[in-house]
Amino acid sequence: MCENRYAPEGAILYSKENIPYISSASGLERAVREGRILEARAISCDAELNLHVDLFGIEGIIPRNECVLVGEGEEIKDIAIISRVGKPVCFKVLSVISEGGALRAYLSRKEAQIECRSFYISSLEAGDIIEAGVTHLDTFGAFLDIGCGISSLLSIDCISVSRISHPSARLSVGQRISVAVRSNDAESGRVSVTLKELLGTWEENAAAFSSGHTVSGIVRSVESYGIFVELAPNLAGLAEIRENNYLFESVKAGDCVTVYIKSIIPEKMKIKLVLIDVNPQGELSAPLLKYYVDTERVRHISSWRYSPDCCAKRVETVFE
Repeated sequence: MCENRYAPEGAILYSKENIPYISSASGLERAVREGRILEARAISCDAELNLHVDLFGIEGIIPRNECVLVGEGEEIKDIAIISRVGKPVCFKVLSVISEGGALRAYLSRKEAQIECRSFYISSLEAGDIIEAGVTHLDTFGAFLDIGCGISSLLSIDCISVSRISHPSARLSVGQRISVAVRSNDAESGRVSVTLKELLGTWEENAAAFSSGHTVSGIVRSVESYGIFVELAPNLAGLAEIRENNYLFESVKAGDCVTVYIKSIIPEKMKIKLVLIDVNPQGELSAPLLKYYVDTERVRHISSWRYSPDCCAKRVETVFE
């Protein structure tokens, strides 16, 4: 896997490597010669769907056909251009010219994306750990920028072991996260990614809890036999229905609850809980992600086993 020199948009906006190039005509001209990928903020989109970019007093223009890299035979969607207004965009400088007494820089986001796909994304393999930026949340998953604005889908079932009803329970737009590559289709150019393999095994998560302790959690599922309570993104326990406990009548998915840890059973991958109290305010915010892989140093994993060795049930991911 090659080093990621093609970060998600916004990563280099205010960096010392970027500012000298975008803040002067000489810097922009040097970027033309060097073929450098830069970033600036898109400030508007005109009626012809050209993006206008803030370059410290110099007018930067990304023509409509240079805004987005699309597949052969595909049309550029207007929303893909309009939605960039107010946000950082990457680009390569095509030319800097004087028109009507004013300097204009013509830019190409598409060329930056072509280089990113050719020299970075095409080399990604299943199991590679990469940086990504959350750009959009939908019911079925999160869309991520995995480099120069190129999109990848993180499906909801790959976000964590503990099931959630919407990605907003874990992620927020603009958040930077680490993910592992699930697959890279060379023909279509589509890259799918996963997060749960970086959030720890059952044992790693369970080690933070002990029988006899009382802790808080989030209700993820209400069943006829009990409620599943998330203690960590990759760990949940079951609070069984108990007679004469009125709390079970009102509890619902998304509620914050207080639970007593009755027992932890590694060989069955189970945590038995007792429901103590319910917070009617519900889930207030997504918890911070805790990685159990050093994503700064570890750049590839070949496999991941969630279940303990002592457990007969085997839950694992093999990256091929």
